[in-house]
Amino acid sequence: MMYRVPLLAAALAGCSAAAAAPPAFDPFAFFTGTSRGEGTLKMLAKPRVPLRVESHGRSDGNGGLILDQTIHQGDKPARQRRWVLHPTSATTVSGTISGNPGMVSGRLDGNRLVLRYAMKDGLKVRQVLTIRPDGRSVVNRVTVRKLGLAVAHVDEVITKVD
Repeated sequence: MMYRVPLLAAALAGCSAAAAAPPAFDPFAFFTGTSRGEGTLKMLAKPRVPLRVESHGRSDGNGGLILDQTIHQGDKPARQRRWVLHPTSATTVSGTISGNPGMVSGRLDGNRLVLRYAMKDGLKVRQVLTIRPDGRSVVNRVTVRKLGLAVAHVDEVITKVD
């Protein structure tokens, strides 16, 4: 009888620890359909500006994703961007972004996807997408560097609409 209480406590602790574990992030499932991002862009020596991104993703028919985005950055006219991503292993992805010179490479690690890619003018990007426990939203943190110096940051929350 004395053993039941510690065993029950251990079982309950195990259940709550399992319930508290963050969900695994499947970016292909999350970004299929419509999502919206709201955040800010902070560029070196400039004030923070609002950033809004409307996205629609669909399968490429081969296990990958085509993600079309409309980006609203401050008072600038809206611009379009397309991501094409595909899995290269159980924990890695690669692809392209329209208008960017190089390939995108990424690594999945539990509830996070870390992407790296180059932009024009020697800019290097590290983007960390972390799915929240609700499974319906992602925190997006982007750091852009030039010659090793951080020149821009994006802080955004992306919410799955459908």
